[in-house]
Amino acid sequence: MPAASVSRAAAWMSGWLMLMVVIAVAGREATRELSVFQVMLLRSVLGLLMLWPLIRAAGGIQAMKTQRLPEHVARNVVHYAAQYGWFAALMLIPLAQLVALEFTMPIWSAALAVVFLGERMNRWKVLAVVLGLAGVAVIVRPAATGLNPGQLIALAAAVGFAVSVVMVKSLTRTDTALQLSFWMLVVQTVIGLVPALLVWQWPSAQAWGWVVVVAFCGTFSHYCFARAMQHADATVVVPMDFLRVPLTAAVGWAVYAERVDLFTALGVALILAGNLLNLRRANPVR
Repeated sequence: MPAASVSRAAAWMSGWLMLMVVIAVAGREATRELSVFQVMLLRSVLGLLMLWPLIRAAGGIQAMKTQRLPEHVARNVVHYAAQYGWFAALMLIPLAQLVALEFTMPIWSAALAVVFLGERMNRWKVLAVVLGLAGVAVIVRPAATGLNPGQLIALAAAVGFAVSVVMVKSLTRTDTALQLSFWMLVVQTVIGLVPALLVWQWPSAQAWGWVVVVAFCGTFSHYCFARAMQHADATVVVPMDFLRVPLTAAVGWAVYAERVDLFTALGVALILAGNLLNLRRANPVR
């Protein structure tokens, strides 16, 4: 297993962040024409093809064998449901708001990691998470406008992602990032085959382009995330993902003219403060 290193975890998380920002745009464009079920199936099938060179270099299918197949299946059933909610919410609420609501996830994942994985939650990690969630609350301001269906779907997806994160951390103790990515794509292809075929329509050339981008980002973002989790605790890695909120807000403004107001700017500042605190105070695992 790779040695613990916050700097290496941060490097892998930078890849995750970039790919997840791109997939938000590609996913929205793809689901304008295709159903979410179809986009998710094509993502998994194309992702397996894209991942094959790495699988072959690692020793082929033989190297993907695992002693923890039931855990992989359980993790991906939860992740598939959460991912469906995330894609569905893409068309219902602004990008920055979707990602901001997704970041109720760290409070769930941090608590679950402490309870089920035995990780330590020190005061600096707690403060980093609190600052990040405070920034999310300032951006979304649910008390001012109430929660609409898109927001509720996004919140439900966040809980599912939190469960998935904890299961990923547990799996990385015995399985490689490549094994996690392989079984994610295989299991989610099986899960999504029938629902996708029931609503199937042949994609246009433009839709194919967006689906290929979704598949690439979806496949290799999870590889980056799994590698990050091999280098640091979930309570260190997950708060780094807060940076996705300001990055996605910037993309939403640039691509879709979604407004970035004073509250968003304040929320971004809180989120950045939480990330910097988390990175400065995180102690290497010995």
